[in-house]
Amino acid sequence: MRRFSSVVLVAALGAVPVLTAVPARAADANCTATACHFDVPPGTYDVKVLLGGEAASSTSITGETRRSLLPETATEAGERVARSFTVNVRTPEGEPTGPAGTPGLDLQLGGPAPALADIKVTPARHARRIFLVGDSTVCDQPGDPYSGWGQQLPQYLRKGLSVANYADSGESTVSYLADARLWATVRSQIRRGDLVLIQLAHNDKTTDEATYRANLETLVAGARDKGGEPVLVTPVVRRWFNSDGTLNNGTALLVNGLGVDHPAVVRSVAAAHDVPLIDLTAKTKALVESLGVEASKALYLYNEKRDNTHTSEHGATTYAGLVRDELVARHLVPERLMRMG
Repeated sequence: MRRFSSVVLVAALGAVPVLTAVPARAADANCTATACHFDVPPGTYDVKVLLGGEAASSTSITGETRRSLLPETATEAGERVARSFTVNVRTPEGEPTGPAGTPGLDLQLGGPAPALADIKVTPARHARRIFLVGDSTVCDQPGDPYSGWGQQLPQYLRKGLSVANYADSGESTVSYLADARLWATVRSQIRRGDLVLIQLAHNDKTTDEATYRANLETLVAGARDKGGEPVLVTPVVRRWFNSDGTLNNGTALLVNGLGVDHPAVVRSVAAAHDVPLIDLTAKTKALVESLGVEASKALYLYNEKRDNTHTSEHGATTYAGLVRDELVARHLVPERLMRMG
């Protein structure tokens, strides 16, 4: 990468559009035609980009561990379009129990014809955060073709709201509470006004109902004690069909071997403790059944991996859109802070 150390520098990059880098806090920025790295400490940052070039372009932006931060944006030849978003920078940058990743903020340009005219990164002073507590269906998946819905959620948020995704593969309510890198780390960061979305069920295969309920109550109370607002999220369905085209009442709808109906317990805890509920089980069930056996394969990794649990990028993006819609509908996030298109 090319190192920029002055306040504003322009790099002529051959046939690709001109790229201007504005470092945050006078930190050095390393930029190429398709990526930028900013030497910033962990925290929350506002990113302002100016998209477009001399030719027509279409640009998307991802960051850190494959997080979608800005949806594909088209510009006409000679046009410039400004966009802003807020991003969480942390270590590890992806799954909390995964590798540390690269220190600082890494952004990548995508799209069929990316063009970035200018970029500026500054500390976010008053950003609200959405913490995600979950499993592999939610997390920042490190490798293609896997993607969690929490990995796709940031592209729907505007400046002033960021996602801090602390979901981790393989976690149950039991293991999430027990590992200091998980719940203890999340809880220590919660500030008044932050949302804490909790979706844990897929790996509670041997958790009895009393323990599962108590663990959810512990997560809810812990978020509230720090001034955060917990939101319980029922788990996304698995793609397991009955012969009549409906989803299986056990495997698909998250009823474990002990007979514990996880979505039902989540709904019960939400009602008992006056916690906002996003019924993602009901939403994803309706969508998968409406698409049917063949079309629903694209939401999951059936074609690539014969996997009916983990979502493709398309599926994760679709499910993140359902979460976005519920956050707005339940007045948990103002519509002005969401990209609804």
